[in-house]
Amino acid sequence: MAINWQFFGSNGQKKADYSRGVLERFTRRARRDWFADLPDHKGNRTVKSIVNPRRADFLWNPHFAIYIMSFHAVNENGALVKEFLNDPVTVDKIAVNHYFTKSLEEQAIKLKRGRSDITAKRSLDEFKAHDRNDEFDDGILKYRAARAKNFSFESNDQRINRVVNSIAQTLTKNFPVESLEGKLETFLTCRDLAEKFQLKIGEQYAEELALFWIYQFFNHPRTIERFEFQLFVNALPKILTCPFPIRKEILQAIVDKTLPFICEQSKLHFDIKGFVDYERLRQLLSLIKV
Repeated sequence: MAINWQFFGSNGQKKADYSRGVLERFTRRARRDWFADLPDHKGNRTVKSIVNPRRADFLWNPHFAIYIMSFHAVNENGALVKEFLNDPVTVDKIAVNHYFTKSLEEQAIKLKRGRSDITAKRSLDEFKAHDRNDEFDDGILKYRAARAKNFSFESNDQRINRVVNSIAQTLTKNFPVESLEGKLETFLTCRDLAEKFQLKIGEQYAEELALFWIYQFFNHPRTIERFEFQLFVNALPKILTCPFPIRKEILQAIVDKTLPFICEQSKLHFDIKGFVDYERLRQLLSLIKV
């Protein structure tokens, strides 16, 4: 999801009042659709992104990702967002409050600190360009109060237990072979998490069980979606380092069944994206001995 910025100004404050939080101190912002023709952003048309990293090919910049084929970003209304800008600006359901300026005193500290992304120095002109106080907006305070009243947050231990239990339930389910279509991403996610938590299910490592289901996915003829193919290619370097023998069976199933299927599809429907995917996996497989 790509979410539009809302730039908040200094509220006319020259001194920093650290006795209050940022949300209370700065309640005036630029107009909703404020546009700034600046090198690194375009005012409130700029977005920040909530990203599923498995479906992202790479980050274009700190604001926006380039996704693997068939996936894309949308704004809060479900409309396609192709770059780090979303125009027209829409913030009826969700927004990112950007407290860029704060007070003049705090901006002076920022000038000394410099930028974290590039070596260019900041200048007071940036403060003047961004010190927008056109409209009053204390919506974030109302949201914070409602959140405190209606929501409770898990502890880290509770969150980990919930994830671990979910992995165990997924991997111990008796999936019929014919029901595996569309589940590759689930098994890849389980493998990553099982490795991270060194999770065991009984005497067996959950990572090995996840690899078993990945093997079952590739070992039975089925239609493989292009995005699934790329998901696996992205995960393959980690799978190759797994200590479990089943990784060799996965690779053998791909050589025997998946690659012939991809080749046949390429003959029937010439598609440059499909060809790129095939080449990517072929090159990876050429680096190993199956």
